[in-house]
Amino acid sequence: MSSKKFTNPFRPGAGHAPPYLAGRRKETVEFERLLKQEIILENMVLTGLRGTGKTVLLETLKPLAIKAGWRWVGTDLSESTSISEDRIALRLITDLAVVTSSIEVQAREVAGIGFKPAQKKERSFLTFELMTDMYKRTPGLVADKLKAVLELVWACLQQQQGARGLIFAYDEAQNLSDHAAEKEYPLSLLLDVFQSIQKKNIPLMLVLVGLPTLFPKLVEARTFAERMFRVVFLDRLKEHDSRDAILKPIQDAKCPVKLDDGSVLLIIDHSGGYPYFIQFICKEVYDLFLQKMDAGEKASVPVEDITRKLDTNFFAGRWARVTDRQRELLSVIAHLESCDSEFTVQEVVGESKSRLEKSFSPSHVNQMLVTLATLGLVYKNRHGRYSFAVPLLGRFILRQEQ
Repeated sequence: MSSKKFTNPFRPGAGHAPPYLAGRRKETVEFERLLKQEIILENMVLTGLRGTGKTVLLETLKPLAIKAGWRWVGTDLSESTSISEDRIALRLITDLAVVTSSIEVQAREVAGIGFKPAQKKERSFLTFELMTDMYKRTPGLVADKLKAVLELVWACLQQQQGARGLIFAYDEAQNLSDHAAEKEYPLSLLLDVFQSIQKKNIPLMLVLVGLPTLFPKLVEARTFAERMFRVVFLDRLKEHDSRDAILKPIQDAKCPVKLDDGSVLLIIDHSGGYPYFIQFICKEVYDLFLQKMDAGEKASVPVEDITRKLDTNFFAGRWARVTDRQRELLSVIAHLESCDSEFTVQEVVGESKSRLEKSFSPSHVNQMLVTLATLGLVYKNRHGRYSFAVPLLGRFILRQEQ
């Protein structure tokens, strides 16, 4: 059978759906539970390291919500979205307009706020222009204006047959932040508005997706956020799920490439069970196996070559941004037994004393970890411990020492 009839099914791009989504049933069931809420008591935070498939999973949750009668709006959040409270309000209204612009508005729904409805016999719709006009004319603070718009949206939406509620789904939500120096609190505004709306039994739900820094940031902005969200953490895949992610795509495609059990275990080990790395390694292996097959040669998994390419494509850019002293600190962390889970400042200090002539003091480690967090290499969780923010970073660092 010629390999030219087959296309490589593996797609290691950012946010690209894999040919087979493995191992996310538990998270899907949890989301389906939230969809059944009569009163919104819990919103969702979907979090995890880069490469764990957060964006992909979010896209698979969307049709489930729509099938259950929920309307869905959202996009990726950039830092510019949370420059000001007006900016975040504009973001929500812009996203709403995509699904509301065909919904008719009755004159009574906007009475009393100075909005002039369409002339007699003409129909008004819930367009971006109407919502922004209402936003501007509503008296009060930004929160008051935004709540008025959201309440109007639901008053109109609930009249549609089968409308269960409205989900606001935002990826890269770790980019949200407050700016006390400028007296702008867009993140707090978002939390305040949705808590207020939900207390009125209006079924508007937040689904926020982002890196592990997201939830601590929400709690720091508003302590009630701890009770407002159900946090779902995407971790690496278990071995049987990793095996499915590797084998099912080539089984479904009736691919001429066959991987023996030794090759599969090798891919699982070197990917660490992270979906992105599985896609990356499998794409390289698939291409190589087809080339070897066409040439009549025996194929094997070229682990060193693939690892070298992965280092260049995924890790090298991040590594290039750190100083020599920061690399020393990261190297110390990489030698900790717990480097792939959590570590403390004290553990890093102790390890540095046994490995370096010039060890690190606790204050120095604290300062450097803050800087490395800004660079996106580590993050601090709610328990005061740190973790690598990049999957398998420890392995990469150790390879640099060889």
